[in-house]
Amino acid sequence: MNLNRRQLLKTGLAGGLTATLTSCSLLPRKTGSSPEHFTGAIGLPDGGFGISSFDRQGKPLWQTPVGTRCHSGCNRPGGNEVLFFERRPGWTFHVFDLTTGTRIHQVQAAPGEHFVGHGVFSPDGRWLYATASRYELGEGIVVVYDTERGYRRVDTFEMAGIGPHELTLHPDGETLVIGLGGILTHPDYDRIKLNLDTMDPALILMNRHSGTVVGRFTPDHQQQSARHVSVDSGGQIYVAYQYQGPLHEAPALLARLEGGRLQEIRFDNDTQLALGNYIASVVAHPENDLVAAASPVGGTAVVFRGSTGELLARASIPDCAGVQALAGGDFLISSGLGKLVQLGAENHAREIATLPVYWDHHLV
Repeated sequence: MNLNRRQLLKTGLAGGLTATLTSCSLLPRKTGSSPEHFTGAIGLPDGGFGISSFDRQGKPLWQTPVGTRCHSGCNRPGGNEVLFFERRPGWTFHVFDLTTGTRIHQVQAAPGEHFVGHGVFSPDGRWLYATASRYELGEGIVVVYDTERGYRRVDTFEMAGIGPHELTLHPDGETLVIGLGGILTHPDYDRIKLNLDTMDPALILMNRHSGTVVGRFTPDHQQQSARHVSVDSGGQIYVAYQYQGPLHEAPALLARLEGGRLQEIRFDNDTQLALGNYIASVVAHPENDLVAAASPVGGTAVVFRGSTGELLARASIPDCAGVQALAGGDFLISSGLGKLVQLGAENHAREIATLPVYWDHHLV
C-alpha cells in the first residue's frame, strides 16, 4: 500500500514537523555544554562481550558483561534505562541502569521467534516496540512490551514481509518507520541468505497503536535490502541499503522518502565503490540538514546534505559502523577497532579516543 502525496500530507508525514526526538536512533536537540553520554555493544579482547557507556571525550563511564554479542539499543524516555538487543540471532534483550550499568531486566524472545537487534520506545517511555522474526515461517513482526509491567509482552504487529531490521519513531509520535530487508534467514543455517532471487525489501510506515501498515515503499532494485532508517526533526525519512546483487555493481545505497517514493542518493563512483555495497548505520542530525552513514565493509564514513544528497565529507575509518549525532552539528563514528572519530561537514576526521574494545554496529 503506497501513500500518495495527499495522504502523506493528511498523516503529517510530508515534512514541516518539529518535535523532540525520543527514538533509539535519534537525539533531542542539544544546546549548551551539558554532558553527552553514549552507549554501545562491545566485544572484548578475551573473547567476551559487554555493554559500555562513555562520554564525549571517549572516557569510559561503565562496562557491564553480557553472555553473547549485542547489536543496538535505545534509551527509555523519561527514565534512567538503556536497553540492548542480542543479535545473530537475538534470543534476549537486556535493560540496564543508565547511570551505573546495573542490569535491571533480561527478557527472552518467544518460542519460534528471535529479535533482530533493534527497538524503539514510545515518547512517554511506556511502550517498547521491537522488530523480530518468526523464523520457521519467515514472517517479520513488531512485538510490543509494557515497561510498567516489567517489560511484559502485550501485542504483536504483522508486517506481511520478511526480514525487518531497524525501526525508529517519526516525530509525529504516532508512526513507526521500519527498514524491511526482505532477506530470509534461519538460525539453523547461520547467516546464509535463503531467498536472494525473490527478496522483497521495503520501507514500512506503521501506526504504533494499531499496527496498521500505512505506507510501503520499495527500492528501485529488488536486491537493495532496506536495513537501516533515520528521521530528521522535520520528519524527513532516510533509508540505507545493503546491496545483495553482483559485487561488481555499485548501486545507490541511500535514499530519502520524497514525493511518495524513495529518491535514491548516489555519490561519485569512487565513493560508491568505497562503501562496499553495505551501509551499517545512517543518522540524520537533529540540529541541521546533515546525514551521516558508515560502511564497515568499505571502511568508509560519509556526511552528506540531506535535502540535496551533496557529499560533504568522506573519511577512511577501518571497520567503521556506529554513528551518532554530536551537539554542535558533527557526528561520532565508532569502529570495530575501538576507535571513536568525530566527523562533520568540514571533511576533517578527528580521532577522539581508541579504547581496548571492539565496537559493534550501533551507538545509542
